[in-house]
Amino acid sequence: MTRLKFAQGRWRGSAVLVGLREGLLAALPAVLTVTLLLLATQPAYRSLISSGNGWTPYAYQALAHDVQAYEISRLRRDLTPAQVAFTGQMALSSAIAPAQFGALAEVERLGEARLSRVAALLRQDTLVSLSQASREAVALNAQAAEYARGVAGRYVRQLARLQRILIVTAILTGLLSMLLTARALIMWRAERHRRTRRETRQREALQFASHELRRPLQSLLLASDLLRHAESPERQQYLLAMIEDSAAQLASRADLTRLSTLYLDVTLRVEATDVRTVLRPLASARVSVALPDVPAIWEIDRDRVRQIMENLVENALTYTRGPVEVRLRVSQTSLEITVRDHGPGLPADQLESVFLPFERGPHGQQDGHGLGLPLVRRYARAHGGDVTLAPAVGGGLVATVRLGEPPSSLAEPRRPTLFE
Repeated sequence: MTRLKFAQGRWRGSAVLVGLREGLLAALPAVLTVTLLLLATQPAYRSLISSGNGWTPYAYQALAHDVQAYEISRLRRDLTPAQVAFTGQMALSSAIAPAQFGALAEVERLGEARLSRVAALLRQDTLVSLSQASREAVALNAQAAEYARGVAGRYVRQLARLQRILIVTAILTGLLSMLLTARALIMWRAERHRRTRRETRQREALQFASHELRRPLQSLLLASDLLRHAESPERQQYLLAMIEDSAAQLASRADLTRLSTLYLDVTLRVEATDVRTVLRPLASARVSVALPDVPAIWEIDRDRVRQIMENLVENALTYTRGPVEVRLRVSQTSLEITVRDHGPGLPADQLESVFLPFERGPHGQQDGHGLGLPLVRRYARAHGGDVTLAPAVGGGLVATVRLGEPPSSLAEPRRPTLFE
Protein backbone atom coordinates (compact mmCIF):
# COMPACT_ATOMS: atom_id res chain seq x y z
CA MET A 1 0.00 0.00 0.00
CA THR A 2 2.87 2.37 0.84
CA ARG A 3 4.51 1.65 -2.51
CA LEU A 4 1.22 2.21 -4.30
CA LYS A 5 0.72 5.57 -2.59
CA PHE A 6 4.33 6.51 -3.39
CA ALA A 7 3.84 5.54 -7.05
CA GLN A 8 0.59 7.49 -7.21
CA GLY A 9 2.30 10.52 -5.64
CA ARG A 10 5.14 10.32 -8.16
CA TRP A 11 2.64 10.02 -11.02
CA ARG A 12 0.71 13.07 -9.82
CA GLY A 13 3.95 15.03 -9.40
CA SER A 14 5.04 14.02 -12.88
CA ALA A 15 1.65 15.01 -14.30
CA VAL A 16 1.90 18.42 -12.63
CA LEU A 17 5.39 18.96 -14.04
CA VAL A 18 4.27 17.91 -17.51
CA GLY A 19 1.27 20.24 -17.32
CA LEU A 20 3.48 23.09 -16.14
CA ARG A 21 5.98 22.46 -18.92
CA GLU A 22 3.30 22.35 -21.61
CA GLY A 23 1.68 25.52 -20.22
CA LEU A 24 5.00 27.36 -20.31
CA LEU A 25 5.64 26.21 -23.86
CA ALA A 26 2.15 27.33 -24.92
CA ALA A 27 2.78 30.77 -23.37
CA LEU A 28 6.25 31.06 -24.90
CA PRO A 29 5.18 32.85 -28.15
CA ALA A 30 3.31 35.53 -26.19
CA VAL A 31 6.20 35.98 -23.75
CA LEU A 32 8.68 36.23 -26.62
CA THR A 33 6.52 38.77 -28.45
CA VAL A 34 6.09 41.01 -25.39
CA THR A 35 9.80 40.79 -24.53
CA LEU A 36 10.97 41.67 -28.02
CA LEU A 37 8.49 44.53 -28.31
CA LEU A 38 9.61 45.98 -24.99
CA LEU A 39 13.26 45.71 -26.02
CA ALA A 40 12.48 47.26 -29.41
CA THR A 41 10.47 50.23 -28.15
CA GLN A 42 12.77 51.22 -25.31
CA PRO A 43 15.50 52.82 -27.50
CA ALA A 44 12.92 54.89 -29.42
CA TYR A 45 11.24 55.92 -26.19
CA ARG A 46 14.54 56.98 -24.62
CA SER A 47 15.41 58.88 -27.78
CA LEU A 48 12.15 60.80 -27.63
CA ILE A 49 12.58 61.57 -23.93
CA SER A 50 16.24 62.56 -24.14
CA SER A 51 15.91 64.70 -27.27
CA GLY A 52 14.62 67.88 -25.62
CA ASN A 53 11.34 66.75 -24.08
CA GLY A 54 9.33 67.72 -27.14
CA TRP A 55 12.11 70.04 -28.41
CA THR A 56 11.37 72.54 -31.26
CA PRO A 57 13.55 75.30 -32.86
CA TYR A 58 10.88 77.98 -32.32
CA ALA A 59 12.88 79.80 -29.58
CA TYR A 60 15.86 80.18 -31.91
CA GLN A 61 13.62 81.41 -34.73
CA ALA A 62 12.00 83.94 -32.36
CA LEU A 63 15.41 85.18 -31.21
CA ALA A 64 16.56 85.80 -34.78
CA HIS A 65 13.28 87.55 -35.53
CA ASP A 66 13.50 89.78 -32.45
CA VAL A 67 17.13 90.79 -33.07
CA GLN A 68 16.43 91.57 -36.72
CA ALA A 69 13.33 93.52 -35.73
CA TYR A 70 15.35 95.63 -33.29
CA GLU A 71 18.03 96.29 -35.89
CA ILE A 72 15.40 97.43 -38.37
CA SER A 73 13.64 99.59 -35.75
CA ARG A 74 16.92 101.44 -35.12
CA LEU A 75 17.03 102.34 -38.80
CA ARG A 76 13.44 103.51 -39.09
CA ARG A 77 12.59 107.20 -38.59
CA ASP A 78 8.86 106.78 -38.07
CA LEU A 79 9.16 105.05 -34.66
CA THR A 80 9.34 106.83 -31.38
CA PRO A 81 12.26 106.23 -29.04
CA ALA A 82 9.93 104.36 -26.69
CA GLN A 83 8.93 101.94 -29.46
CA VAL A 84 12.54 101.38 -30.43
CA ALA A 85 13.50 100.80 -26.79
CA PHE A 86 10.65 98.31 -26.36
CA THR A 87 11.79 96.36 -29.42
CA GLY A 88 15.36 96.31 -28.06
CA GLN A 89 14.14 95.14 -24.67
CA MET A 90 12.25 92.25 -26.33
CA ALA A 91 15.36 91.13 -28.20
CA LEU A 92 17.58 91.40 -25.12
CA SER A 93 15.08 89.53 -22.89
CA SER A 94 15.14 86.64 -25.35
CA ALA A 95 18.94 86.55 -25.50
CA ILE A 96 19.44 86.55 -21.72
CA ALA A 97 16.95 83.72 -21.02
CA PRO A 98 18.85 80.51 -22.02
CA ALA A 99 16.33 78.25 -20.24
CA GLN A 100 13.85 78.68 -23.07
CA PHE A 101 16.36 77.38 -25.60
CA GLY A 102 16.11 73.60 -25.57
CA ALA A 103 19.27 71.55 -26.16
CA LEU A 104 21.30 74.77 -26.24
CA ALA A 105 24.61 73.04 -25.56
CA GLU A 106 24.02 70.49 -28.39
CA VAL A 107 23.00 73.28 -30.79
CA GLU A 108 26.05 75.44 -30.00
CA ARG A 109 28.35 72.46 -30.56
CA LEU A 110 27.18 72.34 -34.18
CA GLY A 111 28.77 75.72 -35.06
CA GLU A 112 30.48 78.93 -33.97
CA ALA A 113 27.36 80.92 -33.01
CA ARG A 114 26.70 81.42 -29.29
CA LEU A 115 23.68 82.80 -27.45
CA SER A 116 25.89 84.64 -24.94
CA ARG A 117 27.58 86.48 -27.78
CA VAL A 118 24.18 87.61 -29.10
CA ALA A 119 23.34 89.00 -25.64
CA ALA A 120 26.70 90.75 -25.32
CA LEU A 121 26.34 92.42 -28.74
CA LEU A 122 22.81 93.54 -27.91
CA ARG A 123 24.07 95.20 -24.72
CA GLN A 124 26.58 97.24 -26.75
CA ASP A 125 23.55 98.66 -28.55
CA THR A 126 25.36 100.14 -31.56
CA LEU A 127 24.44 99.74 -35.20
CA VAL A 128 27.57 97.69 -35.80
CA SER A 129 26.96 95.46 -32.77
CA LEU A 130 23.28 95.07 -33.75
CA SER A 131 24.33 93.92 -37.23
CA GLN A 132 26.74 91.43 -35.71
CA ALA A 133 24.10 90.26 -33.20
CA SER A 134 21.64 89.75 -36.08
CA ARG A 135 24.14 87.62 -38.02
CA GLU A 136 24.97 85.66 -34.82
CA ALA A 137 21.27 85.00 -34.12
CA VAL A 138 20.66 83.87 -37.71
CA ALA A 139 23.68 81.53 -37.51
CA LEU A 140 22.44 80.15 -34.19
CA ASN A 141 19.01 79.58 -35.76
CA ALA A 142 20.70 77.72 -38.63
CA GLN A 143 22.53 75.50 -36.13
CA ALA A 144 19.19 74.84 -34.39
CA ALA A 145 17.66 73.87 -37.74
CA GLU A 146 20.55 71.46 -38.36
CA TYR A 147 20.05 69.97 -34.91
CA ALA A 148 16.32 69.59 -35.62
CA ARG A 149 17.11 67.66 -38.79
CA GLY A 150 19.42 65.38 -36.78
CA VAL A 151 16.72 64.77 -34.18
CA ALA A 152 14.21 63.97 -36.89
CA GLY A 153 16.73 61.62 -38.48
CA ARG A 154 17.21 59.81 -35.18
CA TYR A 155 13.46 59.44 -34.85
CA VAL A 156 13.25 58.03 -38.36
CA ARG A 157 16.10 55.61 -37.69
CA GLN A 158 14.53 54.49 -34.41
CA LEU A 159 11.18 53.97 -36.11
CA ALA A 160 12.85 52.05 -38.94
CA ARG A 161 14.65 49.92 -36.36
CA LEU A 162 11.38 49.39 -34.52
CA GLN A 163 9.74 48.33 -37.78
CA ARG A 164 12.49 45.81 -38.48
CA ILE A 165 12.29 44.39 -34.99
CA LEU A 166 8.50 44.10 -35.24
CA ILE A 167 8.90 42.18 -38.48
CA VAL A 168 11.55 39.92 -36.93
CA THR A 169 9.33 39.44 -33.88
CA ALA A 170 6.40 38.44 -36.06
CA ILE A 171 8.60 35.99 -37.98
CA LEU A 172 10.09 34.46 -34.81
CA THR A 173 6.68 34.20 -33.18
CA GLY A 174 5.27 32.57 -36.28
CA LEU A 175 8.15 30.11 -36.50
CA LEU A 176 7.90 29.30 -32.81
CA SER A 177 4.16 28.76 -33.12
CA MET A 178 4.79 26.46 -36.09
CA LEU A 179 7.42 24.54 -34.11
CA LEU A 180 5.10 24.17 -31.13
CA THR A 181 2.29 23.05 -33.42
CA ALA A 182 4.63 20.54 -35.09
CA ARG A 183 5.77 19.38 -31.66
CA ALA A 184 2.18 18.88 -30.57
CA LEU A 185 1.49 16.86 -33.74
CA ILE A 186 4.61 14.75 -33.21
CA MET A 187 3.68 14.12 -29.59
CA TRP A 188 0.15 13.21 -30.65
CA ARG A 189 1.43 10.79 -33.28
CA ALA A 190 3.94 9.32 -30.82
CA GLU A 191 1.20 8.85 -28.23
CA ARG A 192 -1.05 7.27 -30.83
CA HIS A 193 1.82 4.97 -31.85
CA ARG A 194 2.45 4.04 -28.21
CA ARG A 195 -1.25 3.40 -27.68
CA THR A 196 -1.45 1.29 -30.84
CA ARG A 197 1.68 -0.63 -29.86
CA ARG A 198 0.34 -1.14 -26.34
CA GLU A 199 -2.95 -2.43 -27.71
CA THR A 200 -1.11 -4.69 -30.16
CA ARG A 201 1.02 -6.11 -27.35
CA GLN A 202 -2.07 -6.66 -25.23
CA ARG A 203 -3.77 -8.53 -28.08
CA GLU A 204 -0.61 -10.55 -28.64
CA ALA A 205 -0.40 -11.46 -24.95
CA LEU A 206 -4.07 -12.48 -24.92
CA GLN A 207 -3.57 -14.58 -28.05
CA PHE A 208 -0.62 -16.40 -26.47
CA ALA A 209 -2.59 -16.87 -23.26
CA SER A 210 -5.56 -18.24 -25.20
CA HIS A 211 -3.24 -20.62 -27.05
CA GLU A 212 -1.62 -21.86 -23.84
CA LEU A 213 -4.87 -22.22 -21.88
CA ARG A 214 -6.34 -24.57 -24.43
CA ARG A 215 -4.41 -27.67 -23.34
CA PRO A 216 -5.04 -27.47 -19.56
CA LEU A 217 -8.70 -26.66 -20.25
CA GLN A 218 -9.04 -29.70 -22.50
CA SER A 219 -7.30 -31.84 -19.92
CA LEU A 220 -9.52 -30.46 -17.17
CA LEU A 221 -12.72 -31.14 -19.12
CA LEU A 222 -11.57 -34.64 -20.07
CA ALA A 223 -10.62 -35.53 -16.49
CA SER A 224 -13.91 -34.12 -15.17
CA ASP A 225 -15.89 -36.22 -17.66
CA LEU A 226 -13.92 -39.39 -16.88
CA LEU A 227 -14.31 -38.80 -13.15
CA ARG A 228 -18.06 -39.25 -13.47
CA HIS A 229 -17.53 -42.83 -14.69
CA ALA A 230 -14.53 -43.80 -12.56
CA GLU A 231 -15.18 -47.08 -10.77
CA SER A 232 -12.15 -47.60 -8.55
CA PRO A 233 -10.79 -45.27 -5.84
CA GLU A 234 -7.38 -45.45 -7.51
CA ARG A 235 -8.85 -44.23 -10.79
CA GLN A 236 -10.67 -41.43 -8.99
CA GLN A 237 -7.48 -40.31 -7.24
CA TYR A 238 -5.60 -40.31 -10.55
CA LEU A 239 -8.26 -38.18 -12.22
CA LEU A 240 -8.44 -35.80 -9.24
CA ALA A 241 -4.66 -35.33 -9.44
CA MET A 242 -5.05 -34.68 -13.16
CA ILE A 243 -7.73 -32.05 -12.40
CA GLU A 244 -5.52 -30.38 -9.78
CA ASP A 245 -2.59 -30.29 -12.17
CA SER A 246 -4.74 -28.77 -14.92
CA ALA A 247 -6.10 -26.16 -12.51
CA ALA A 248 -2.55 -25.30 -11.41
CA GLN A 249 -1.53 -24.87 -15.06
CA LEU A 250 -4.53 -22.63 -15.67
CA ALA A 251 -3.54 -20.49 -12.70
CA SER A 252 0.06 -20.35 -13.94
CA ARG A 253 -0.84 -19.36 -17.51
CA ALA A 254 -3.78 -17.02 -16.94
CA ASP A 255 -2.44 -14.57 -14.35
CA LEU A 256 -3.85 -11.35 -15.80
CA THR A 257 -1.43 -9.28 -13.71
CA ARG A 258 1.54 -11.02 -15.40
CA LEU A 259 0.46 -11.45 -19.02
CA SER A 260 3.33 -9.28 -20.24
CA THR A 261 5.99 -11.10 -18.20
CA LEU A 262 4.43 -14.46 -19.08
CA TYR A 263 4.24 -14.06 -22.85
CA LEU A 264 5.97 -10.86 -24.06
CA ASP A 265 8.82 -9.55 -21.88
CA VAL A 266 9.35 -12.96 -20.34
CA THR A 267 10.35 -13.04 -16.68
CA LEU A 268 11.15 -16.44 -15.20
CA ARG A 269 10.66 -17.86 -11.72
CA VAL A 270 13.55 -20.28 -11.57
CA GLU A 271 14.40 -22.96 -9.06
CA ALA A 272 16.61 -26.03 -8.99
CA THR A 273 14.50 -28.76 -10.60
CA ASP A 274 15.02 -32.35 -11.69
CA VAL A 275 14.11 -31.89 -15.35
CA ARG A 276 13.12 -35.57 -15.59
CA THR A 277 10.02 -34.81 -13.50
CA VAL A 278 8.89 -32.30 -16.15
CA LEU A 279 9.42 -34.73 -19.05
CA ARG A 280 8.00 -38.00 -17.60
CA PRO A 281 4.32 -36.90 -17.83
CA LEU A 282 4.76 -36.48 -21.60
CA ALA A 283 4.99 -40.22 -22.15
CA SER A 284 1.96 -41.77 -23.87
CA ALA A 285 1.05 -44.40 -26.43
CA ARG A 286 2.71 -42.42 -29.24
CA VAL A 287 5.32 -40.54 -27.21
CA SER A 288 8.40 -42.29 -25.81
CA VAL A 289 10.59 -40.45 -23.29
CA ALA A 290 14.26 -41.41 -22.81
CA LEU A 291 15.75 -40.05 -19.58
CA PRO A 292 19.09 -40.51 -17.83
CA ASP A 293 19.19 -42.70 -14.73
CA VAL A 294 20.63 -39.95 -12.51
CA PRO A 295 18.79 -36.74 -11.54
CA ALA A 296 19.15 -33.89 -14.03
CA ILE A 297 19.11 -30.87 -11.70
CA TRP A 298 18.91 -27.53 -13.50
CA GLU A 299 17.86 -23.96 -12.72
CA ILE A 300 14.63 -23.59 -14.69
CA ASP A 301 11.13 -22.18 -14.52
CA ARG A 302 9.26 -25.45 -14.29
CA ASP A 303 5.99 -24.15 -15.73
CA ARG A 304 7.64 -22.46 -18.71
CA VAL A 305 9.74 -25.55 -19.58
CA ARG A 306 6.58 -27.63 -19.37
CA GLN A 307 4.94 -25.27 -21.88
CA ILE A 308 7.97 -25.61 -24.15
CA MET A 309 7.71 -29.37 -24.17
CA GLU A 310 3.92 -29.48 -24.50
CA ASN A 311 4.07 -27.26 -27.57
CA LEU A 312 6.85 -29.26 -29.22
CA VAL A 313 5.24 -32.62 -28.53
CA GLU A 314 1.84 -31.36 -29.65
CA ASN A 315 3.35 -30.07 -32.90
CA ALA A 316 5.11 -33.39 -33.49
CA LEU A 317 1.86 -35.31 -32.91
CA THR A 318 -0.05 -32.90 -35.13
CA TYR A 319 2.25 -33.14 -38.15
CA THR A 320 2.79 -36.91 -38.14
CA ARG A 321 0.83 -40.08 -37.43
CA GLY A 322 3.94 -41.98 -36.34
CA PRO A 323 5.75 -42.13 -33.00
CA VAL A 324 7.39 -39.18 -31.26
CA GLU A 325 10.65 -39.56 -29.35
CA VAL A 326 11.72 -37.26 -26.49
CA ARG A 327 15.32 -37.49 -25.25
CA LEU A 328 17.17 -35.61 -22.48
CA ARG A 329 20.93 -35.00 -22.44
CA VAL A 330 22.76 -33.06 -19.71
CA SER A 331 26.32 -31.68 -19.73
CA GLN A 332 28.18 -29.37 -17.34
CA THR A 333 27.29 -26.23 -19.32
CA SER A 334 23.97 -26.97 -21.00
CA LEU A 335 20.88 -29.07 -20.95
CA GLU A 336 19.55 -30.45 -24.25
CA ILE A 337 16.13 -31.90 -25.00
CA THR A 338 15.25 -33.29 -28.43
CA VAL A 339 11.80 -34.05 -29.82
CA ARG A 340 11.93 -36.19 -32.96
CA ASP A 341 9.01 -37.16 -35.19
CA HIS A 342 8.82 -39.35 -38.32
CA GLY A 343 6.61 -37.09 -40.41
CA PRO A 344 7.20 -35.26 -43.70
CA GLY A 345 9.44 -32.61 -42.09
CA LEU A 346 9.76 -29.03 -43.27
CA PRO A 347 11.38 -27.39 -46.30
CA ALA A 348 14.74 -25.80 -45.49
CA ASP A 349 13.38 -22.29 -46.09
CA GLN A 350 10.73 -22.78 -43.39
CA LEU A 351 12.94 -24.07 -40.58
CA GLU A 352 13.27 -20.51 -39.24
CA SER A 353 10.11 -18.82 -40.53
CA VAL A 354 7.86 -21.10 -38.43
CA PHE A 355 9.23 -19.35 -35.33
CA LEU A 356 7.50 -16.15 -36.41
CA PRO A 357 4.03 -15.55 -34.93
CA PHE A 358 1.14 -16.84 -37.06
CA GLU A 359 3.47 -18.80 -39.38
CA ARG A 360 2.53 -22.47 -39.74
CA GLY A 361 3.91 -25.47 -41.52
CA PRO A 362 2.28 -26.57 -44.79
CA HIS A 363 1.07 -30.03 -43.70
CA GLY A 364 -0.91 -29.34 -40.53
CA GLN A 365 -3.67 -31.86 -39.88
CA GLN A 366 -5.44 -29.58 -37.42
CA ASP A 367 -6.25 -25.88 -37.26
CA GLY A 368 -3.87 -23.64 -35.29
CA HIS A 369 -2.66 -20.10 -34.94
CA GLY A 370 1.09 -20.53 -35.34
CA LEU A 371 1.87 -19.25 -31.81
CA GLY A 372 3.37 -22.37 -30.20
CA LEU A 373 6.87 -22.27 -31.70
CA PRO A 374 7.34 -18.50 -31.25
CA LEU A 375 6.49 -18.92 -27.56
CA VAL A 376 8.85 -21.91 -27.30
CA ARG A 377 11.73 -19.82 -28.63
CA ARG A 378 10.97 -16.93 -26.25
CA TYR A 379 10.99 -19.26 -23.25
CA ALA A 380 14.14 -21.08 -24.39
CA ARG A 381 16.04 -17.82 -24.95
CA ALA A 382 14.84 -16.52 -21.60
CA HIS A 383 16.54 -19.60 -20.10
CA GLY A 384 19.81 -18.60 -21.77
CA GLY A 385 19.38 -21.08 -24.61
CA ASP A 386 17.49 -21.51 -27.87
CA VAL A 387 15.42 -23.93 -29.92
CA THR A 388 16.18 -25.08 -33.47
CA LEU A 389 14.58 -27.33 -36.05
CA ALA A 390 16.52 -29.67 -38.35
CA PRO A 391 15.76 -32.61 -40.66
CA ALA A 392 16.09 -35.96 -38.88
CA VAL A 393 18.24 -38.78 -40.24
CA GLY A 394 15.90 -41.21 -41.96
CA GLY A 395 13.09 -38.67 -42.32
CA GLY A 396 11.08 -36.50 -40.04
CA LEU A 397 12.03 -33.47 -37.99
CA VAL A 398 14.10 -32.93 -34.84
CA ALA A 399 13.40 -30.02 -32.50
CA THR A 400 16.36 -29.34 -30.20
CA VAL A 401 15.93 -27.27 -27.04
CA ARG A 402 19.11 -26.10 -25.32
CA LEU A 403 18.80 -24.46 -21.91
CA GLY A 404 21.65 -22.52 -20.34
CA GLU A 405 21.67 -20.17 -17.38
CA PRO A 406 18.83 -17.61 -17.32
CA PRO A 407 20.06 -13.98 -17.24
CA SER A 408 19.51 -12.48 -13.80
CA SER A 409 17.47 -9.66 -15.35
CA LEU A 410 14.93 -12.22 -16.63
CA ALA A 411 14.57 -14.15 -13.38
CA GLU A 412 12.73 -13.47 -10.17
CA PRO A 413 12.16 -15.55 -7.04
CA ARG A 414 9.60 -18.27 -7.51
CA ARG A 415 6.35 -17.87 -5.60
CA PRO A 416 4.13 -20.80 -4.73
CA THR A 417 0.79 -20.89 -6.53
CA LEU A 418 -2.60 -21.64 -5.03
CA PHE A 419 -2.35 -25.31 -6.01
CA GLU A 420 1.23 -25.96 -4.80
